[in-house]
Amino acid sequence: MKHVLIISLLALAACNGSNNTPANDKNKLPVSLINNPHTADGVDKAAAATKPTMDFADTLHDFGTIHEGEVVTYDFNYTNNGKSPLIVTAAMGSCGCTVPNYSSDPVEPGKTKTMNVTFNSAGKSGHQEKSVMIHDNTLRGEHILFIKAEVLKK
Repeated sequence: MKHVLIISLLALAACNGSNNTPANDKNKLPVSLINNPHTADGVDKAAAATKPTMDFADTLHDFGTIHEGEVVTYDFNYTNNGKSPLIVTAAMGSCGCTVPNYSSDPVEPGKTKTMNVTFNSAGKSGHQEKSVMIHDNTLRGEHILFIKAEVLKK
């Protein structure tokens, strides 16, 4: 009986929170921006039609030949051609030498933003291929960017 009471109190406390973010809380996004059209029956086409998109001008950049120790950057431009705000929730390089820089501010429909990717060639030589995995609120839910370079040893 004691365990049932404790579990009930924990469940009540967990459910006591609000699903909506107050407008004055600048550090949190409203839950209304999250809309998952995937269901057990498939995809809700009406909900899918309202999702944002993340359309890149290009998803691969070749830095060409660089020298070991050089730090190079490239700006990947993307546009939200969807019907609701696009949110990048995370972006991670395939290793510590590849670092994405992005904004988590919502991208309104029709607007373009930039994701800057920096590659540090210190300790690298030869052909290098790296990637950046992006998590977002599009129907796909993730996108991948690629960079490559031929690194000449010192």
